[in-house]
Amino acid sequence: MALLMVPTTMDAQKKKDKKYNKKAVTVENTQAAAEQPMHEIQVTDAAKQLYGEWDIITIRKKKVYTIDRAYLYLDFAGGYKVYGHNGCNTINSTFQLSGDNLVFGEFITTSRQCHNVTAEKTIMHALADVRKYSLTAQYNAQYLNLMNSKGAVVMVLKRHNLDAMNGAWLVKEINSENVNELNMRVVVDAVMQTIHGDTGCNIINGIITLDPTKDMAIQFEDLHSTEHNCEKIDYETALLLALEKTESCKRINQYEMALLDKKGNIVIVLQRIDLR
Repeated sequence: MALLMVPTTMDAQKKKDKKYNKKAVTVENTQAAAEQPMHEIQVTDAAKQLYGEWDIITIRKKKVYTIDRAYLYLDFAGGYKVYGHNGCNTINSTFQLSGDNLVFGEFITTSRQCHNVTAEKTIMHALADVRKYSLTAQYNAQYLNLMNSKGAVVMVLKRHNLDAMNGAWLVKEINSENVNELNMRVVVDAVMQTIHGDTGCNIINGIITLDPTKDMAIQFEDLHSTEHNCEKIDYETALLLALEKTESCKRINQYEMALLDKKGNIVIVLQRIDLR
């Protein structure tokens, strides 16, 4: 119901409520930053630096085109395990890591039949060849390079966008308006790719999709809320509409994240919080 509601003008509501001051925020100059050269990252703590989800970008220097998103999730907390998707089927295995040496065990996969089986087989063959790895970065994007025994790169993976968004956030601004005192909160689950929230009036839920070919791309879809009618429902509706417009995210600083529309305009500013 909240998504079907067209926000009435907020002028009347603002007259009754306290006005929230506007505060302009800035994000980094991404065009200049993207021109920075690729550089190698020294791995001092593999469990921390390699942990998490990585999108498969290229196989033997060729871009990967799959029906579903192809990725690997390196899990150190649960023992050296790897989960993921090869673009068609879910895969899982274990891995051995020593210095810059990396070897995957035999993968177990589901048995779904897909149209593009060539891409699936290409990914699985490349994983079987992996013996070494290196970590590189360009601007705020990190890449995991997987190599064969001769040191040739057989697969390049990119740090999953949602790692930066994962966690709990306070909604600080909507369309440049300070709404910090409304205490609206959202939680992004990078593993399940879901978003949950509490607007102070209703509970909202939705799913997250992303385009691994684009930096920091993130979209919120299938958003639903409970149907309580509250005094500040206009702000909740504005939040839902802004989430629907979101196409990407950019880090403002260590504690804040900006959500941007397709034109690059900031529609929401989030501030990281600890829900414990």
